[in-house]
Amino acid sequence: MNRYPVWKYVIIVIALLVGTIYTLPNFFGEAPAVQVSSSKSSVKVDATTQNRVTEALKAAQITADAVTLEGTSVKARFDNTDIQLKAKDAIQKALLSDPDSGYVVALNLLSRSPGWLTALHAFPMYLGLDLRGGVHFMLQVDMQAALTKKAESLAGDIRTMFREKNIRHSGISRNGQTIEIKFRDSATLDAAKRVIADQFTDLQTVDAPDGSDYKLTASIKLESARKVQDQALKQNITTLHNRINELGVAEPVIQQQGLDRIVVQLPGVQDTAKAKDILGRTATLEVRLVDESAEARAAESGSGAVPFGDERFLDRNGQTVITKKQVILTGENLTDAQPGFDGQTQEATVNLTLDAKGSRIFKDVTRDNIGKRMAILLFEKGKGEVVTAPVIRSEIGGGRVQISGRMNTQEANETSLLLRAGSLAAPMEIIEELSIGPSLGADNIQKGFHSVTWGFVVIVAFMCMYYMVFGAFSSISLGVNLLLLASVLSMLQATLSLPGIAAMALALGMAIDSNVLINERVREELRKGASPQAAIQAGYDRAWATILDSNISTLIVGVALLAFGSGPVRGFAVVHCIGILTSMFSAVFFSRGLVNLWYGRQKKLKGVSIGTVWRPDAVGNDVTQSDKPARA
Repeated sequence: MNRYPVWKYVIIVIALLVGTIYTLPNFFGEAPAVQVSSSKSSVKVDATTQNRVTEALKAAQITADAVTLEGTSVKARFDNTDIQLKAKDAIQKALLSDPDSGYVVALNLLSRSPGWLTALHAFPMYLGLDLRGGVHFMLQVDMQAALTKKAESLAGDIRTMFREKNIRHSGISRNGQTIEIKFRDSATLDAAKRVIADQFTDLQTVDAPDGSDYKLTASIKLESARKVQDQALKQNITTLHNRINELGVAEPVIQQQGLDRIVVQLPGVQDTAKAKDILGRTATLEVRLVDESAEARAAESGSGAVPFGDERFLDRNGQTVITKKQVILTGENLTDAQPGFDGQTQEATVNLTLDAKGSRIFKDVTRDNIGKRMAILLFEKGKGEVVTAPVIRSEIGGGRVQISGRMNTQEANETSLLLRAGSLAAPMEIIEELSIGPSLGADNIQKGFHSVTWGFVVIVAFMCMYYMVFGAFSSISLGVNLLLLASVLSMLQATLSLPGIAAMALALGMAIDSNVLINERVREELRKGASPQAAIQAGYDRAWATILDSNISTLIVGVALLAFGSGPVRGFAVVHCIGILTSMFSAVFFSRGLVNLWYGRQKKLKGVSIGTVWRPDAVGNDVTQSDKPARA
């Protein structure tokens, strides 16, 4: 009657084994480390860098637990933070003697998990900023710069539209956040006003005489300006999220605060310099025409000044390229950027996909400038570099562009990553900077651990005293629930914060509540005179419906918190929902397996240890069983 088939015990054993393996990494802690990575796509972090780090530590007489090359960074692990800080100074002195070396040396924390656990992809769960420490930034978005950038974009669009409509003008210039256009006659002025009113609904225009000419001044409407500012804030948040996620920072918090501020929290990052580098590493793509004039050629050779309206840049070979200031396309016109290979030369490339507007502009420019050079520039941290400057051989349509400029596979991957992350719609300034040390996080972990531990101990003591052996089974099931909850959080690489620890404590109460229901149902059946085996089966069967209903209703609330909450509320909801699912497995499936294993093998079971069972006498008064008060 109360026996599990072998396959159910196999499921229990597998669940316990998997739960143990994926929970173990959380007990090994983290080692202080120094991480060396690259801030430039042209700078490689490889075995040579690893050897330089090793030699620098040896010269400073610092012993590292390990110096490993992991992906695109070198990580040196140490025994304590004092050695870590000394090692950072030694490595910086060796690698950053040149300020433009392209290396970033940062403090970090790495898991101490043994290699065999890592090989099984068993990693510790992420810890939030309040538990692990890290950095917190408040960034102010320059909304006026966003409007200026929008006006610059609109000026270029108007120039292109007037060319298509064959509207002649005496010059288009941007003055702050306004666009000034000059005309020689009123008829052309009227035609231009009609085109702007029809094609550029975000602009409002005012015209006035300007000597013998006419000047049309276009400015962004108030409601459109608010929309531009809102979009700039959202694009900056998206760009930061994409960039930080692709760089591998675990579970960052990036959210809007107020009308023009963004909060960024990076758990586990000890070095604010590294965090600032992460925030600043956003690349912008620009496409410009190369100036082919004699003055520009002289400037390229160094024998002349850069012509008015041009700019000087260097390509990846260090050669000077003079481009026109007018930007044909920007990264805003990109919909995708993926690494690839050239079918003829087998060189690594970056394949760009343009939106409809970008495709049309690129087609027109390549058609009108056959035989001229076009420069594709990548701007990072305010510095522009010419990736490639090919000669336009024919008109290019279809919205697909290929960049190839002596890149290797790694550079193509990094360039694609930066372009996919997008460009900032407006510059930002850090106005608040906080660093939460690992010691404060460790103190929070200790307090949270104590709260869960003492809650567990008190529940176990009560259950064992009140329900005897069945209480011990319930306590074991409660421990399994914690084990499974920790393992699932680790497998999902979820972020645990202080609200998550609170959800763990709540999960304990909800899990034991299911066992209380089961035990009371078993007692109820015993009071009715059922045999012990029948009471066990009926108790579990009848309690299941109540347990399912209560857990589903609570799960619905948890899902609502997860869907509509943010920040700490979502952290609480994640642990809460997972805790409900693991408690249903441990409180019903696992605990019954223990009961069946202990009592199910006894064919003539006379009683079970479930505490005092009260039975009514013949006249209806409650009396306790006198011969075996703890058994029925």
